[in-house]
Amino acid sequence: MKILVDQFVPYAVEALAPYAEALSVDGRTLTPEDVATADALIVRTRTKCNEQLLGEARNLKFVGTATIGYDHIDRQWLASRGIAFRSAAGCNRRAVLQWVAATLAHLAKKQGWRPEERTLGVVGVGNVGSLVAYYGRLWGFRVLCSDPPREQAEGLGLQDGFVPLERIAKEADIITFHTPLERGGEHPTFHLVDNELLGQMKDGAVVLNASRGEVADTEALVAHSHRQTLCIDVWEGEPDAIDRRLLEVAEISTPHIAGYSVQGKANASAIVLEALGQTLGIDELRGWYPEGVRSSQPRDISWEDMCAVVDDHCHLTEESERMKRCPEEFEYRRNSYPLREEFF
Repeated sequence: MKILVDQFVPYAVEALAPYAEALSVDGRTLTPEDVATADALIVRTRTKCNEQLLGEARNLKFVGTATIGYDHIDRQWLASRGIAFRSAAGCNRRAVLQWVAATLAHLAKKQGWRPEERTLGVVGVGNVGSLVAYYGRLWGFRVLCSDPPREQAEGLGLQDGFVPLERIAKEADIITFHTPLERGGEHPTFHLVDNELLGQMKDGAVVLNASRGEVADTEALVAHSHRQTLCIDVWEGEPDAIDRRLLEVAEISTPHIAGYSVQGKANASAIVLEALGQTLGIDELRGWYPEGVRSSQPRDISWEDMCAVVDDHCHLTEESERMKRCPEEFEYRRNSYPLREEFF
């Protein structure tokens, strides 16, 4: 049994070694010839899993991505071929929460406000957004949420804190985006943040994007940057074609590392390996978790306590300054980023 594993998915090759021929590969350069004889593939966002790459992979039974996003996966094509798929949804939600927390703490200190003086809009209230909304309320923000797919599926509304996106744009002082990237369907999110939405926002409002770069229209962000403060972790055209104008005007600029924690990486590997084990009949992978990694320890934390220690865990200004100096090192910075320990 042959399993190809992206070199930046930790723990997986060692965990699979007793049960299969597990090979560490560069997911950015995989070819159809590389995957032709594979039984399973574990990737990250840089590998486009579609018919072009996988069309000749006759033995392929499973594709897993050790990421929460899956816009690099042609799920419809996989399903048509009977190939099982699993993402690691929710794996790094506390890491992203803590990137948001560090950003909010930085802004509060620089701009001189407290949470009870601000309205926080959360767009996309899934694994990450629901945590951001919870802690936002705990810290004293007035929180407004928007998630049309959830609202439709669960019958949520104003009584649950959900409002139309247009109302969030008009009322929120800070808007943070945590949606998947959907280019079509009933609720597309491609360029959800556009000239119209930004034009509805207050002067001085803050936009945080730690979802997918294409959720925000770069041209629109640049055009409105004189009115809004931008804090960006994900970029259209990354890693090689980041717009230098946006990089220059953003208050916080990080290289797609919001979710990069020790626990997030361990959780991603555990989720994908368990699903792979179920598909390929490797029962020993059920409940597997890497030795030596402390699992997430969720706890409530006050705004004051969070602000006092967040820079020790997630120092965004240093990373932002490095990226602004050397944007050509985006992929290097992302791949060599020292993983953070989650602290709440």
